[in-house]
Amino acid sequence: AAVIPIGNVPSALVVAPSKGFKTLQDLVAAGKAKPGALTYASSGVGSTTHLTAERFLASAGMTAIHVPFRGGGFQPEIIAGRVDFGYSPIATCLPNVRDGRLQALAVSGAKRASSLPDVPTTLEAGFADSDYVIWVGLFFPAKTPREIVDRLHDEAIKALQSPAVRERFAQLDVEPMPMSPAEFDQLIRKEIVSNAALARAVGLKAD
Repeated sequence: AAVIPIGNVPSALVVAPSKGFKTLQDLVAAGKAKPGALTYASSGVGSTTHLTAERFLASAGMTAIHVPFRGGGFQPEIIAGRVDFGYSPIATCLPNVRDGRLQALAVSGAKRASSLPDVPTTLEAGFADSDYVIWVGLFFPAKTPREIVDRLHDEAIKALQSPAVRERFAQLDVEPMPMSPAEFDQLIRKEIVSNAALARAVGLKAD
């Protein structure tokens, strides 16, 4: 029983500055010049970082070799240049971007991230249907009485509207998603269909 999505977080497509890619278009041009030569990291097969990258690759019409890691600790491999690029939630890669160890070429949301205002979205860069965000939500067991679901939803809305929560979300580039339970249900159904189609299109298989 879906209650409410708490918020969503965009990811940044990051590379090592030593790779010499100044823009997202530079990365795509290199990928198309030598199909399958570039590599990209993710936190595992079917993870959000994997799906975000595959959605972008499909939009860009390029291929790259997937290098899955167990968990999100792949940034050192990109910094060292052993993997060419990867998507990472902004909150986790921002320190390395600000210190110059990583370069953000684009963000995956529908709009620019407040912490990376000079970095374009993949949509702005001309890649349609390439946006993908990570969201977190509240759920109850399926047979939970509706009045309990509605009560938690109403209390969550109050919490999301509090100044302290809004300030913290802004610091982390988390965008609130004040949906009703019915709207959240629709979002989940839509994403199941969309992600299943993407998995089939790229031949995604579990480890």
